[in-house]
Amino acid sequence: MKTLLNVIWLVFGGLWLALGYFLAGIVCCILIVTIPWGIASFRIAAYALWPFGQMVVDKPGGNGPFALLGNVIWLLVAGIWIAIGHVATAIAMAITIIGIPLAIANLKLIPVSLMPLGKQIVPTNRPFVQAYR
Repeated sequence: MKTLLNVIWLVFGGLWLALGYFLAGIVCCILIVTIPWGIASFRIAAYALWPFGQMVVDKPGGNGPFALLGNVIWLLVAGIWIAIGHVATAIAMAITIIGIPLAIANLKLIPVSLMPLGKQIVPTNRPFVQAYR
C-alpha cells in the first residue's frame, strides 16, 4: 500500500517538492555558512520524494544549543513560509478523495520543515505515521 501511495505522491507533486528542497540545499551549501541547513534540505528532499512508510524522529543527542539556535533562525527565515505552503497545498489536495492521503503526506512534512536540525528520518511499517517519537 505504501508503495502505491508513494508512486501517486511522486506523480502528483512529490517530485517537484523534492526538487525544490534539493535546489534549496544546493544554494545553502554554496553559501558555505548555511551548510547545516543545506544538509537538512537534502534530508527533507529525500523525505519529500518518498514520504509514506517513513517518519521523523529526534536524533539522539542532536538537540543541543546550536541545533536550537539554528532551528530558530530557520523558523524565522524560511520555516514559517514553507509550512504555510505545505498547508495551502494540503488543502488543495484534500479536495478530492484520492488527494486526501497526499494531503496527509504534505502535513507530515510540516514539523521537519519548521525545525529541520536535530531530526532524522527513519523507516516505519505504517504509511500514515505523523507523530514524533
